[in-house]
Amino acid sequence: MRQRKSSADYYSGSVRFDAEKKTGLSNPSRGLPNEPNRNGPAKTKPIAEVLASKLSATNIEPGLHIVATPIGNLSDITLRAIAVLRVADAIACEDTRVTGKLKFEFGLTAELISYHEHNADRVTPGIINRLKLGETVALVSDAGTPLVSDPGYRLVKAALGNDISIIPVPGASALLAALSVSGLPTDRFVFEGFLPTKTIARRRILNRTAAVDATVIFYESPKRLANSLADMAEILGSRDAVIARELTKRFERIARGTLENLAAQIETTPRLKGEVTIVVAPPQGAEPPSKEKIDSLLTDAITRQSVRDAANLVAEATGLPRRVLYQRAIELKAKFSVKRNSKGKNG
Repeated sequence: MRQRKSSADYYSGSVRFDAEKKTGLSNPSRGLPNEPNRNGPAKTKPIAEVLASKLSATNIEPGLHIVATPIGNLSDITLRAIAVLRVADAIACEDTRVTGKLKFEFGLTAELISYHEHNADRVTPGIINRLKLGETVALVSDAGTPLVSDPGYRLVKAALGNDISIIPVPGASALLAALSVSGLPTDRFVFEGFLPTKTIARRRILNRTAAVDATVIFYESPKRLANSLADMAEILGSRDAVIARELTKRFERIARGTLENLAAQIETTPRLKGEVTIVVAPPQGAEPPSKEKIDSLLTDAITRQSVRDAANLVAEATGLPRRVLYQRAIELKAKFSVKRNSKGKNG
C-alpha cells in the first residue's frame, strides 16, 4: 500500500493564475469580496489560491468514498470530489476509458479498477480486502452519482457487512438537475430509473405508476424514447412533462409540453443522441377514470396476463376495488373468447 497523503500535499504553496500572467487578462475573482474588512476595501485573492486553500483543508478519511462525477460539463465536479480522487489509492469505475479521461484532466494517479454489473461478484472481494488494509477507495460511475441506475450496490452492501466506513461525496445528478428546471412539483417525486426494453414490461411499470400522486422521473435511451413516450401518453394521459437531453453539455436540450405533444415531436426528430431524463407531472385531480378508460386498461392487461393479475394491475393504477375490476375483466375476457370463436368459424 502506498503511503497515504493528505490533500494538502497536492496543494501546498502559493498557486497563481498562469493565464493571468501569460495573457494579461485579469483574474475573474478580482473585485469580489473575500471577507469583511471594516477598515477599508476588502482585499481579494486569486481564485486559484482560494480553491487550493479549500482543497488543502479537505479532510479525507480511509474507507469507501461514493463520489459523484460530471454528467457532461467537467466543471460539474466538486472540490471535495477532486480532493478525494487525488488522494485515493484506487478508483473503482464502470469504464476505465471514461474515467481515464477524468484521470487525465485532473492529474489523478490512483489505480483504476474496472467495476460493473458483469464482474461485480468477482471484483468486490479484492476491493473489500484493500479497504480492510486501510486504503482509500473511490467508487465512481461514468457520469453522475454512483448507484443511481448504476452498479455499486453490491460493493456498498459488502462494505457494510465488513464494518467499513462509507462516505458520500455528493455532486452532479441528471435526475435532480432535470427536476430542478422542470417547473413541475418537487415536493414529492418518484424515480423509476430506466424503463424495461420490452413493451409488455414497460407498460406494466407505467400502469403501476399511473395513480402515483407524485412527479415521476425516468431515464431512457434515445433509441427507445419515441416508443416510451407513446406508451406514456396512452397510459398516463395528458400530463405536462419535460424531456432533458445532454444536460450540462454544449448541446443541452430541454423540451416541455404534454406527453402527447412531446411524443409527436420526438417521432419526427432524427438521430437523437445522449441519455434522456423524462420528468412527468403528477395526475391532475382525483376524478375517477371513465368506464371506457377502465375497459381499455383491462383489455390491454388481459391480453398479456391472467384475469386475476390484470385486475390487480389496474386496481393498483386506478385505486378502484379489485373485486369489481376482477368481475369486469371476466366479462371482457368472455367477450374476447366469443369474438375469437366466431372469427374462427367464419374463417
